[in-house]
This record gives sequence, structure tokens and C-alpha cells, in this order.
Amino acid sequence: MLFFFIYAIIPPMKNSSYKKIISLFLAFLKTGAFTFGGGYAMIALLEREFVEKKKWIDHDEFVDMVAIAESTPGPIAINAATYIGYTTAGFWGALGSTIAVCIPSFVVIYTISLFFDRFLANVYVAAAFKGIQVCVCYLILSAGIKLLKKMKKEPMQIILFSAAVLAMVCITLFSVRFSSIFLIIIGAITGLSVWLISKALSRKGERR
Repeated sequence: MLFFFIYAIIPPMKNSSYKKIISLFLAFLKTGAFTFGGGYAMIALLEREFVEKKKWIDHDEFVDMVAIAESTPGPIAINAATYIGYTTAGFWGALGSTIAVCIPSFVVIYTISLFFDRFLANVYVAAAFKGIQVCVCYLILSAGIKLLKKMKKEPMQIILFSAAVLAMVCITLFSVRFSSIFLIIIGAITGLSVWLISKALSRKGERR
């Protein structure tokens, strides 16, 4: 009974999707293995792999994916893998991408936990992580600059971006305890409000 229930919910895998699912799995396995600094550092690699190289999604959809992955609960790397996998190859693509991006982190963290004290006390490891920190800052900054260059330069986007940057700078300078979650919620409410107002105005224009 349980088998038939699972079979009814989970869609069957098509033969034409095998290659794409394997390609997704290997791409996210590679990305997860060589990305340091969390999901934000992964954004630049994902854009290069799936937008510029494979062209499976366009840039506008990629920007939307980043916003969705950041706004929804959970790590941005896993959310991004699930989104790209699902839009590219459906349920099995999402499953394979999510598992692939988690495997390297799980293996590395589990291995480190076995030798945690020795690992942290190692001089070579400490020196390596200092170099990695610099690279992570560059990856995050380059991803942000790319997204900013390709962002639609409409008044609402410019105002929201400027307000968010100003708010984050003030919060950092004055050490104010204000979660970035509220900035996301405020941005979502503002965008929805502007869309509803523009929709209402267009309807009034049509009636006239």
C-alpha cells in the first residue's frame, strides 16, 4: 500500500532525463566540493555553470532563483540546488541536485569532527583558511557586482536597493540589532504593494 502511495506521488523518471539528471548531479557535486564560504560564494559558480556555460536557465530566472533561495527557509545553497534541479529536470533533478550539493559538506564535516582538536591546532590548516577567507570575500563580491550590473534599472528596484544598502550600512556602523529577514519582508511587501497599485491604475485607465 505504501509503495503505491509513493508511486502515485513521485513522478516516474523519463529516459530522456537521465543524462540531464546525471549532469546536474555531477555539476552540484563539483560545486559543493570546491565552494568555500557557504551559498553566497556559490552564486558566482552556479551562474557560470548553468547560465553562461550550459544555458539551462536565463539570467532573469537566475536572479529570481537567488531571491527565492534567500527568502525561503534553509541554506541558500540547498534551496538553489533544489530550484535549479526542479526547473531543469523535475522532481528527480531536484532530488539529485540537493543530495549532490550536500554530500561534500557532509563528508568534510564528518571527517573534521573525528579529528577536530588536531585539525584546528594544525598550523598549515590555519594558514590555508586565512587564504580561503580572502577568496570567499572575492567570490561573494563578484557575484553581487554581476547581479547588480544585470539588475533591471527601474525606479522601484533602484530605490529598494539604495534603501537596503543604506539600512545595512547604518545597522553595521551603529551596531543596531536588526535582522536582515525584516529587510526581505519589507522589500516583498513594497514590491507587492507597487504591483497592486500599478495594476489598479492600469484598470482605471482601461475603464476610461
